[in-house]
Amino acid sequence: MLKFVRYLLCVLLSLLWVGQSCAQPPAILLAQIYHENIHVQDYLVSEKLDGIRALWDGQQFVSRQGHPIHAPAWFSKDFPKQPLDGELWIGRGQFERLSSTVRQSSPNDAAWSQVAYYVFELPEAAGDFSQRAQQIAQIVKQAHSPYLKRLPQFRVQNTQALKRTLARVVAQHGEGLMLHQADAPYLTGRSQVLLKLKPQLDAEAKVIAHVPGKGKYLGKMGALLLETPAGIQFKLGTGFSDAERAHPPPIGSQVTYTYRDVTNKGKPKFASFLRVRPPE
Repeated sequence: MLKFVRYLLCVLLSLLWVGQSCAQPPAILLAQIYHENIHVQDYLVSEKLDGIRALWDGQQFVSRQGHPIHAPAWFSKDFPKQPLDGELWIGRGQFERLSSTVRQSSPNDAAWSQVAYYVFELPEAAGDFSQRAQQIAQIVKQAHSPYLKRLPQFRVQNTQALKRTLARVVAQHGEGLMLHQADAPYLTGRSQVLLKLKPQLDAEAKVIAHVPGKGKYLGKMGALLLETPAGIQFKLGTGFSDAERAHPPPIGSQVTYTYRDVTNKGKPKFASFLRVRPPE
């Protein structure tokens, strides 16, 4: 409801100021955190890509926030007209380079030639997820595009095999794993049918203040005061380089942090700064 009110306010502002953009975030499926009391045999597993989520609406890419992503025309010329959900990705450990490429309003052909779109869902399609995964394989095969790929989905026999797979992916500098319930219909919103498994959890929060440093950080930022989407505020004081403390993320920006667990009040435990999340 709050998002809808904000959107209506943006529409009103756009009538007053030319150029005001009113992006409506698309409805997508979001993951919950993996937990032990599940039957892993009921899930299809894929690598969690450290890329940028993008919806293909049949004509263009749209970000999670509803903003257009300006890919070159040649990149998607062989893509199907039906909607797709996936991740723009270059490779493991290449998020910063990918972000720089995707954020440009005038696409750089050489940079985009290193990107591929990995599809993992078919919005509004019939059938369960295992059937949709098969449809994705056929769609990608028929497109004959070097920039359109399916994200491999596979099964594991038990929890021990799942943990071994996670260890192998992380050892190769991957982020983690995603588990999608094989018999799930197409859903949107945050749901238990999609789980993420990582050696460390991560989340995003908004910078609302800079806390001055003391001691060796005197004259620099000592910590960030962050606010989560749920309205929980906490200080983040580890994980920063000296350069980041001298020039901290601006107030109002979104940052990604890692953590291991949360307290009873919802505050993250052992939180550490990871990166500034670029605007989408």
